[in-house]
Order: sequence, then C-alpha cells, then structure tokens
Amino acid sequence: MYVDDKWTPVQGEELEGFLGQIDPVGGKHKVSAETTQVHWRMLPFYDQVALIRVKDPSWTPRNLFIYYLTDQGNLYWLNGTSPPIHEVNAKAPIKVTEENVLDYLRFFCFFVRGEEGPFLIAEQMDDPYLPKELDDKTRMVIEGTIREASFEGMNEQGHFLCDAVVYYSNALFIANFAVQPGGMIEMLDDEPIAADLPVKVDAPVS
Repeated sequence: MYVDDKWTPVQGEELEGFLGQIDPVGGKHKVSAETTQVHWRMLPFYDQVALIRVKDPSWTPRNLFIYYLTDQGNLYWLNGTSPPIHEVNAKAPIKVTEENVLDYLRFFCFFVRGEEGPFLIAEQMDDPYLPKELDDKTRMVIEGTIREASFEGMNEQGHFLCDAVVYYSNALFIANFAVQPGGMIEMLDDEPIAADLPVKVDAPVS
C-alpha cells in the first residue's frame, strides 16, 4: 500500500514541529527528530489532503508504520477504523472518479480494518504487504489467484462498481464493491477462493 517512490521526506524544523504535535503517538509510541522518519505524499482523490507516514526503528512491532491524513494543518490518525477517513471525506471533500476509484479502494481497504487486520487488495506478487516467507504450494495458490483490481462501470445509483481479490487474515476472496461518490464503500459480494493459508498479512498501523 503506497510503497513507492512518490514520498517526500519531512526534515529540519518542519520535522521537529510535526513530531511535537504527535508525540507520543496514541499515548505509547515515542518519536524523536534523531530516529523518526517522516514522509508525505498527495492522494489522487483529494485536492489538498496529504498522507503522512511515520516510522521509528525503536517501535514494537518493528514493522509498525503510523499514518495520518493532514487537511489544512489538522491531523487525522489512520488507526484502522473508518471515522477519520469519513470525516476527511466530508470536509475535504473527497472526489472519486473513474480514474482514481481503484486507488481509493486500495487506500480504504488497507486502512479500515477488521479484527484480523487489513483487507489487502492483492494484485501483484511483489506487493510488499503480501507475506514473503512462502512454501511452494502457498506461493502457487496466491500467484494463481491474485489479479489487478478492475473498475466495472457505474450502477443506477451512481456508485462505482469494482472487482478485486482481497487478502484478509489467512484467506483470499474475490469481492465486488460499490464505491459511493462520498467515499462510503460497500462489499456487495465475496466469494472465498483460498482459505486456511499458513500465512497472514502482517502490516500494523496502530
């Protein structure tokens, strides 16, 4: 999820000012200008809202990333629940189009979590959030199942219809989604294709 080169580092006074706003994250994760790395990037479905990514090597678990949306100086911690996203969607506001709906679907399903973690839209084997330590059988199952998410047109209500393979907990599903222009997402149908896999998606955000 957004593991690419479109991130810009936050440094110097800006970094110190930002860390002063968030320290400690959630009351438990300490940050410091010496060790904490902060990056930001724009998102295609907002005009002026940026996604901020925070990482510190001292945190437990070691693969924890903290993410915020920032809108005109206001910070919204993406802690695995939907209210921060819906609040920003209403205020910004969100602008879903045929061109960016799949980006939004990937974003929403990664950050709005169930008890077992993210609903990862699984499209390519080199996705950094797909489990890496795979036996040959599991690798074949995942490789043979995942595919690019697709936009399937609009329904009569003006919702964007999308199909995607979802990796949740230790199972893969084919899911059909309806994305509303205001950012609400409904899973219309899901069909398990591979269950009881020996590995889960491990991508903590809180």
